[in-house]
Amino acid sequence: MFDIHELESEIGLQDIGGWKRGVRVLGVSESFKRSDTRSTVAAVVMRGDMRIDGIGFCGPTVGGTDATEKLIAMYDRLARDDIRAWMLGGCVISWFNVVDSVKLHESTKVPVVCVSYNPSEGIERYIREYFPTNWEERVDQMDRGGPRESVSLGTGHSVFIATAGLGLRKAQRLVDQFTLDGRIPEPIRVARIVASAARRDSDTP
Repeated sequence: MFDIHELESEIGLQDIGGWKRGVRVLGVSESFKRSDTRSTVAAVVMRGDMRIDGIGFCGPTVGGTDATEKLIAMYDRLARDDIRAWMLGGCVISWFNVVDSVKLHESTKVPVVCVSYNPSEGIERYIREYFPTNWEERVDQMDRGGPRESVSLGTGHSVFIATAGLGLRKAQRLVDQFTLDGRIPEPIRVARIVASAARRDSDTP
């Protein structure tokens, strides 16, 4: 079961939990179909004023186990030293290709915030069913990231957050800062648009 935290938004305060207003995050989202060999993952470097000043791509295997390594390699290609947090649109991507958020944090030295929007009770059952030969590896990677916590945003919506390398309240403040309306933070929303367009046009003559 998920622990429910009633964390009120503090985005209107001058102190926003130690995050500078110009803080840069790396928002990550993807686009794929089950029939694809690889997912199209886009990463958007976004500042606290919502300006974009970097984009990267990688292609984890759909149904594979290489998501963490692909994200690390993409981060290295970006060659940035000003990114203060990962903001992932979920830690289970590309059809159960699990991101090991602890390894991602340890390898890049950048804290990780995984944002999702719906309860996912029963996901282990599907992993056991679809991947009988290596389900334990996938579940272990999920468990390393710790439980998802439900937090409230200033927009009046709630999201689920799992973190590596920073506390829940600080992560909540960061997500709040980057969410203009609804419950999808802008770095993730823009990354999703970019990934969808890149996948759509990848085979265009």
